[in-house]
Amino acid sequence: MRGRDLKQALLAGKRVYGIAVEGYGQPRWPRFFAGLGVIDFVFMDSEHSPNNRETIAWAAQCYAAYGIAPLLRIPEISPSQAAMGLDAGAHGIIVPYVETREQVKAMVGAVKYRPLKGKALETALDTGVFPSDATRDYLPGYNPDAFLVIMIESPAGIANLADMLAFGGVDAVLVGPHDLSISLGIPEQYDHPQFIAALDGIIRTCQAHQTAVGMHLIFGTLEDRLAWVQRGFNFVSVRGDTLFIAQGAQHELTTIRSAVEGGEPSGITSDIGAAGHSR
Repeated sequence: MRGRDLKQALLAGKRVYGIAVEGYGQPRWPRFFAGLGVIDFVFMDSEHSPNNRETIAWAAQCYAAYGIAPLLRIPEISPSQAAMGLDAGAHGIIVPYVETREQVKAMVGAVKYRPLKGKALETALDTGVFPSDATRDYLPGYNPDAFLVIMIESPAGIANLADMLAFGGVDAVLVGPHDLSISLGIPEQYDHPQFIAALDGIIRTCQAHQTAVGMHLIFGTLEDRLAWVQRGFNFVSVRGDTLFIAQGAQHELTTIRSAVEGGEPSGITSDIGAAGHSR
């Protein structure tokens, strides 16, 4: 898929599926992932992962060439960071910790209206008036894959979500469960009634505004993750490279060591830590 295909699929009532890549993987991964036939997009991180602009560009171009839409999480709410990611070849931008309508406005301008800037951009965003009809008609073709995701990770983000989505231009909402649980005062208590109620409220708001919604599914068992998707998610982001590799290595090596050296397998867990971060 390309960014435009993600939009069309979601508008048609379908789900789209992806995984996070913190290290962007070895060069063979895009071809391998494309061959699996189950990955529509990759959630490329540059907020917590030390990837430079050149690395981002190589990875984005490669995933796109193999038909997997590269969506880049930028480090902060920054139009310039978004522009750099799109220039590098990302088909979409994931914006962390969004809490206000003004932040959404700035990111819609950067992602959907580039290369407009300055007063011309402000006028277009505020009034819908462009420098000319030709400019207005030109921008969608210049940005055909521009896919904007905002992350909800705080009570303020939840409280303002309806107002933010009413502005328009947001293609999907992605919940960051780790940060949200902390800002709710219930760190990593993903089965807490307050966390569940918050997620249900986000889903209802997104559905009311016909906006895709998902959560970065990093915790619990496979059955837990499936249950969350069935609860109402259509933008499905499942774990990532760090967790898949760590848990695969943990499971196989623990099982082999126990079988060879005696004793029962121990230490195998379904949750190594939020987004692969050490605790």
